[in-house]
Parts: sequence; C-alpha cells; structure tokens
Amino acid sequence: MKFNFLLLLAFSFTVCFSQNQDKVKLDSIYFYMSSSKDISKDLNTKLEHLLKAKELSYDIDRKDLVLRINMSLSTLYFSLKNSTQYTKINHESLRLSSKINDSLSMALASKNLGYYFYDKSIDSAYFYNNKSVNLFKSLNDKFNTAVVLLDIALLQKDDKDFTGSELTSINALSLLNELEETNDVRKYKSFFYNNLALVFKMLEQYDESIEYNLKALSIQEKLEGDNKMTIDNQKNNLGNAYKESGQYGKAIDYYNEILKDKKLPVQRPGFYALVLDNYAHTLFKTKQLDQIPNLYFRALNICDSINDSYKSIVIHQHIAEYYFENNNLDSAKFHAYKAKHLSEQYYNDDLLKSLLLLSKIEKGDIAAEHLNAYIKLSDSLQKSERRIRNKFARIRFETDVLEQENIQIAKERMWLFIISVVVIMASFLLYLVVTQRNKNKELQFIQKQQETNEEIYNLMLSQNESIEEARTIEKKRISEELHDGVLGRLFGTRLSLDSLNFNNTPEAIKTRSQYIEELKKIEQDIRKVSHELNTDFVSGSGFIDIIKTLVETQSLAYKLDYQLKYDDDIHWDNINNKTKIHIYRIIQETLHNIYKHAQATKVDISFKLKKGVICLTITDNGSGFDVNKAKSGIGLKNMNSRINEISGVLNITSEIDKGTTVVIEVPTA
Repeated sequence: MKFNFLLLLAFSFTVCFSQNQDKVKLDSIYFYMSSSKDISKDLNTKLEHLLKAKELSYDIDRKDLVLRINMSLSTLYFSLKNSTQYTKINHESLRLSSKINDSLSMALASKNLGYYFYDKSIDSAYFYNNKSVNLFKSLNDKFNTAVVLLDIALLQKDDKDFTGSELTSINALSLLNELEETNDVRKYKSFFYNNLALVFKMLEQYDESIEYNLKALSIQEKLEGDNKMTIDNQKNNLGNAYKESGQYGKAIDYYNEILKDKKLPVQRPGFYALVLDNYAHTLFKTKQLDQIPNLYFRALNICDSINDSYKSIVIHQHIAEYYFENNNLDSAKFHAYKAKHLSEQYYNDDLLKSLLLLSKIEKGDIAAEHLNAYIKLSDSLQKSERRIRNKFARIRFETDVLEQENIQIAKERMWLFIISVVVIMASFLLYLVVTQRNKNKELQFIQKQQETNEEIYNLMLSQNESIEEARTIEKKRISEELHDGVLGRLFGTRLSLDSLNFNNTPEAIKTRSQYIEELKKIEQDIRKVSHELNTDFVSGSGFIDIIKTLVETQSLAYKLDYQLKYDDDIHWDNINNKTKIHIYRIIQETLHNIYKHAQATKVDISFKLKKGVICLTITDNGSGFDVNKAKSGIGLKNMNSRINEISGVLNITSEIDKGTTVVIEVPTA
C-alpha cells in the first residue's frame, strides 16, 4: 500500500512537472510567434524565431500550432524568395493537416502551392487550386473560394479556355456578391471584372470588354489606399479595348492619362514602354505619323535598358508593320525577323504573329514557308489548348473523386475512432475486473496466511505451555528428592554424630570418619541438585522444539532422512514472532517442494548465527532444477514475499542431478 502511494505520488509529481514544462514551452512559443510579427525586426530574425517556435511546438506535440507557424513561415519564405523552402513548408503543412484532418490548413497550403506553380506547372497549379477550392467550399468560406477561383480563371484565360475562364469568373463574382462589401471584396471584384474584360477582348467582343473594364476601373478608383498602379494598368487595358474596337480617340485619351505621369519612366519603366508602344501604335492606326517611329524606338530602348526582351517582341512587330506600310522592306524584315527570333523562346501567339507578318513582308517561297510554319504552329497550339482544356476537366474530375474518397476516409476514421474508444473502454473495464479479482485473491491469500500464522503462533503458545508444565513437574521432583533423600540422610547423620560427639574411642573415631564421608556424598548430591536447578533445561529450546516437531513430522511423511543442526547462541526468545513464523513457513514450504519436485532421500537443515544474522541453510540431494526458469513459480514468489517482509535475503543454488541449497539470511533485530 505504501509503495502504491509512493508510485502515485511520483506519477503525480511527474505529471505536474511535465505540465509545468509544457506551460513554459507554450509561453515561449507564443513569445516567438508574437516576436515574428514585430515590423522592427528583420526577416532573418523573424525566421529564426518562427523556427524556434516550431521546434517547441513539436516538443509538446501541438500540431495545431505547428500548422499556424508553418503558414507564417510560408509567407516569410515567399518574402525571402526562397522557393525551395516555400514549397517544402507547404507540402509539410498539407501532409500534417491531412493527418489531423484540419481542412482549413489543407486549403491554405493547397492555395499556396497553387500560387507557386502558377507560372511553373499548369497541371500542378490547377490541381492544387481545384483542391483548395473544394476545401474552402466545404468550409463555406466564400471569400477564399473566390480568391482561389481567380487563379483558376487566369490559368484558363492564359491557355485559351475562354469559356471556362468566363464561367469561373462569374461563379466567383456571385460568391463575392453574397458577402459584405469590404475593401478586399471590392478589390477582388475588380480583378474578376478585369479578367472578364481581357477574355472578351481575346474573343473580339469589344463592347463587353469595354463594359467590364469600366466596371473594374470604377471599383479601383474607390478602393482604399494607394491604387495608382492598379488604376494605370486598368486604363491601359481599357485603352487597348478601345483601340481594338476602333475607338482610337478614347484609347489615346486613356494612354495620355497614364503617360502624363512624369515619374512613371523611373518608377515603372517596363510598363511605361508598354503604354508608349500602345500609344504609338494607336497613332499609327490613325495615320498620325509625326512621332512615328521615334516613339517605337524610345519604347524599344527602354526595354533594352531593363533587359525586357518579351515586351520588345510586340514593339519590333509594330516597327516592322510601320516600315512595311512605308515600303521600307529591309527595315521591315529586320524587325520582323527580330520579333520572330525573340518570340521563339516562348513559342506562343507572339511567334504566330511574327510568322504571319513575315509571310506578308517576304515574297515567293520564303513567304509560303513562313505561312506554312504559321499554319502548322497554329494547329499545334490549338491542339495543345484543347489538350489542356481536357486536362483541366480531368484534373477537376479527379480532384472531385479524391475529395469524395477523403470524405469516405473521414467517415471510416470516425468509425475507427468510435470502435477504438469502445475497445479501449471495454479493455479498461476488463482490466478493472481482472485487477479486482486478483486483489480479492490476494486478500484471500493474505487472510489464509494470517490464519496459518495464528495457528503457528497458537502452536508455539501450546508448546510453551507444555514446557512450563514439564518445568513444574521437574521442580516438584527435585523438591521431593531434596526433602525425602538429602534432608533425611542429613538428619540421620546429624543424630549419629551427636551420639558420638563425646566418645573418643577408636571405633567412634572410625565411625565419625564414615559419617564425614557420608556428608561429603550428601554435599555432592546437593551440588548436583543445585546445578540441575541452576540450568534451565528448556532455555531457548521452545522454537527449536517446534522446528524439530515440524521436521520430524514432514520427514516421516515424505520418507526423508534428515539432519537438524542449530547454534545454541541464537536467543530465540529475543526474536519477534513474525520472523519465527515466516522461518517456520519457509522451512515447511521448502520441505514440501523437496518432496514434490526433487525426489530427494536426504535433507540437511542448519541454523547458525553470523554477526547478528541468522543463517538458515536447507540442502537436499535431489534432482535439482534450472533456477532461472523457476523464478516465476508461485512457491518461490511466496518465499520471496515472506523474506521481504522480514527484511531477509534468499539465495537458491541448484545443479541438475546434484541437489539444491536454499540459504536464508535474517537479521536478529
């Protein structure tokens, strides 16, 4: 009971200590997370603090905190332009959130991965974006659903899936219309309007394109904060829609609004070159050639200065058109071939336009060769676009199937959890029943042992009564011996000496001498009786007598020859009854085991006193056994239990076919 209490105390202390440790670590985690949001700290310091917080979160097994920290790390790695760690941390979040069934974290990680793969792998980008959309829908998070749908709509537009991009944008706008008109909601509405404007421009539906451009611009002009960059971009798109629709005046007005910003060439040189080229091309369309081709070359020089070869493709095409229009074929060919050479790096619509332009500028077979290349590339791009559209549909289908599988897995996990809880509870109840049954058996054993100990104690008391009775009888015998024998002889001798006291004859002297010898004999008899009285013939023999009785009785029953030796220096009267009872029971158990297992014919039992320790040795000549294999036997367990109760030591040595020796050492005090 005391041991159980100490064990419970130690367990409670360990739990409390562990909880305190976890509390300290949790405080440190929140400190590091808070510190990582401090705008005064540099990015590397923030990174260091977040990594420490993540390590501590793993230490206390707080996966929810790990996911929160991973989201912050993802943003930080994006700011540091560490794409390797950015993808790694989001893949880790995806695995971890899937393991603990955290749909929100799964959605956010998928969203980040979709954004990362946007301009690297269309398949991966579409897969992760579609997965994220389905997760956000399941969470009824309409805003984030719309945010991810924007990426999907842009992917569809870039790969000429204009119908798909239009439907995705309208679907997203319907979600945003259900939300409160916050600044972020209005901002994303403008993004979708802009995408629809670009889609309809590519479909050559310019009226619709202008309409959506105006809607996007109207929202952007009312947004909070500095939105000049976004507004300039929208005005450029609107100018392009007006230009393509033939409304050149309105197009020029919007381009001029952008170009009047004197800081633009320094702040956004690439965008400035793009707008300048659009403005120059519109002037070319309207035959306002005073500043042409100087504006083209000015835009081209800016692109060259910032090493932006992509934007220079269109400028070279426009210059080639200008020279071709003015019959300067050499310059037209130079710039047309330059545009073709640059666009071959991208293998897209710009290459198509360059090939078509060369087919017009060149003559004969060369023109036909460029035209065939144009037709061949056009067919290839159309097949590729069709294949991508089909792939989008397949990925969307596979993602939906995967989501359904995830739902099914979630249900299976739920049932597995329920079954596990039931099994654990049933196991716990079974454990309680078994434990209680074992406790009952243990209590019964202790009760039986107590009854046996009482029986032995009563036997010892009975033996002591027998000894006391023998002592009384012996004292009576000696008393009678003294009274009837010694005293009678003394009285007779005294009378005879009195009668001879005054007679000095030789016969009297001889007679006196005989009586003196008789007195000597009487003296010896008295000394003998005195010695017998002085020696307690049963001193210390009570317990040994009980042991003798036990050994004689069991040896006779078990047909064993025995030898019992004991040290008279052991004062058994000073040994407590508990120790004597357990020694008695151990001898009894050992003799029983010898009879039952050893097939022995002889047993030697000895008691010795060594430095205040009683050494009991029991040796038999039986078959012996493997001590290691027998350690789990109930007999040895009982013996060990008894030895432990009296703070003793038990040592058993045995050899096969040579016998067994049991040595027990018990302190006297």
